[in-house]
Amino acid sequence: MQWPICCVLCSVCATRRQAVPDIRQDFKSIVPSTLEECYELAQAIEHEDYPHMAEELGDVLFQVVFYAQLGSEQSLFSFNTIVATLVEKLVRRHPHVFAGGAIEGVVPRRATVDDVKQSWEAIKQLERDGKDQSGILADVPVALPALPRAQKLQKRVALVNFDWPDSGAVLDKLQEEIDELRQALATQSESEVAEEMGDVLFTCVNLARHLGLDAETSLRNASGKFEQRFANMEAMAAADNTPLAGMDEEQLDDLWKQAKRVDMSLK
Repeated sequence: MQWPICCVLCSVCATRRQAVPDIRQDFKSIVPSTLEECYELAQAIEHEDYPHMAEELGDVLFQVVFYAQLGSEQSLFSFNTIVATLVEKLVRRHPHVFAGGAIEGVVPRRATVDDVKQSWEAIKQLERDGKDQSGILADVPVALPALPRAQKLQKRVALVNFDWPDSGAVLDKLQEEIDELRQALATQSESEVAEEMGDVLFTCVNLARHLGLDAETSLRNASGKFEQRFANMEAMAAADNTPLAGMDEEQLDDLWKQAKRVDMSLK
């Protein structure tokens, strides 16, 4: 008899838990590892590295199984509980797929995108009400990274029409926030500068949302581009046997432009 993969995973996890340092782990201690595995998966997806993606998906899955093992040891929940809860939630939140709230239910007609969005938000609001979280922003996780959390907050309030009419209006707001940042810099007030810098960043996220872009992905791509071009600079400087630290501002600017041209030529 061949055991189901989920059973094998749980068995492996339970055995591993007997070894040091795994036996010392708890829910909070493995959160950093969970986040790291998710980011490694995101990187594999961005690079379209599909063999590596399968490996990283396995690592993320193991994190889920590890949490399940911890829950089982403390009689809190099991892997089966996790899956059952997920299935129940999927069925409840997708009445346009599962007619009558049953997995076997067949929906007579295909719902429109607008219908699905309205239904989704109505169901989410009912869930918030059930958790005594009546505010529309009540269940936006505080632990989310700042960029995606800002985008989620903005997307959520847009559901009640608290939003800019278009990207042009957000661009105008961005310029206004930049002007306010300049004024804060003139006052040399550290707290004001920090506040206005936050407003600039928040508005940039809003602009990305209006342009149909994910702010986190856009910034990750920009960071990757910068990293590649700086590596080009380092290679050029090494070829000339001239350390970057010994160059003046004009030399560095010229080298950056060369590195940028090299990067663009490879596209």
